Amino acid sequence: MIIKAFLRWTETATAGDRAKAAGALAKAFLRCPPTDEQHRAAVHAMIHLLDDPSALVRKALAETLAASPKAPRSVILALSEDQPDVACHVLTFSPILTDTDLVDLCGRGGAMTRGLIAARPNLSRSVAAALAEVGDLGEILILLENPTAHVSRYSLRRLSERFGRETSVRNRLLANDTLPAEARDRLVGHVSALLAQSGLVRSTLSPSRIAHVTREASDLAALMLAADAEREDLPLLVEHLAVSNRLTPAFLMHALCSGRIEFFAAAMTYLTGLEERRVRSLMATARHNAVRALYESAGLDRAICDVFAEATLLWRNLSHRTSQAGGESICAALLQKFSRNPDRPTAIDELLDLVESLQLSEERQIARTFASEAALAA
Repeated sequence: MIIKAFLRWTETATAGDRAKAAGALAKAFLRCPPTDEQHRAAVHAMIHLLDDPSALVRKALAETLAASPKAPRSVILALSEDQPDVACHVLTFSPILTDTDLVDLCGRGGAMTRGLIAARPNLSRSVAAALAEVGDLGEILILLENPTAHVSRYSLRRLSERFGRETSVRNRLLANDTLPAEARDRLVGHVSALLAQSGLVRSTLSPSRIAHVTREASDLAALMLAADAEREDLPLLVEHLAVSNRLTPAFLMHALCSGRIEFFAAAMTYLTGLEERRVRSLMATARHNAVRALYESAGLDRAICDVFAEATLLWRNLSHRTSQAGGESICAALLQKFSRNPDRPTAIDELLDLVESLQLSEERQIARTFASEAALAA
């Protein structure tokens, strides 16, 4: 009887009075036992109020019910698709909305709806993944700034693909410690491209020099990422580099000489199609000819496979003697090994030029470290 009287009263009351009454009705509903007859009547009354022409009434319902796990699902679903100033409370806080509900709302809602969902506390991975697929720049920034959102590594990859050229997104992704290595490399590539296009660089260096410096910096960054990457991330990093035609002999030799053995083995696994265990076994125990055959099956030029095989044997010997094979030791030994043959093919000469440059870089780094330690000691 009370609910029926309330509904009759709403037909003549002002919007402000109806809003106050709607809030009071929602509070009374949350206090009623679920089995109470007035409880069921209150649900029907609130459903009736969803059609109220004044947004103040629906907003009062949303504000009162938003945070409660006892709110009626039918009312919450309707409020979640109301105008933004009504739906915001429900979209941001309601525990009634399931992940499936939120994913559906991301798909059919507008930018405001997605932005409110992105700001939800403890946002799940599935909803974050939906936002990563369909969200625009504004919603993605809200998602990345939400400290409690659970954004999976897969979603971070998708965001690097979709928004890698956006400085605001890129900076937030690069600051994320869980960003996969291949996604980080993609973002570093965007930074390199921007630097190469800057007026200062273009006025200082020739186009060919810019291309050379950019490529060297990208390769060095990729190897640094490979050193820090988790082992399960390496196949994806290798595939990413292969698709962009960066698994060149020079790059692979750089990886081998600098001790990035985990990455190098992953690259050989990708290029040969062999099982990873088989590749690692050949690198660790096989004789020179078998190792050379491995590199030939990876598509490397036969002329340089001897250099790769010799570098592998040198790494193997050094790793048995020390805890970590120094890149400069492999470089020096390779240069000494192949300097005795003046009739070596041009391809070997080009590869050894790279090895020599690596050796010089290592020596310069050693000199810098020595100077820094000496200055500190003084």
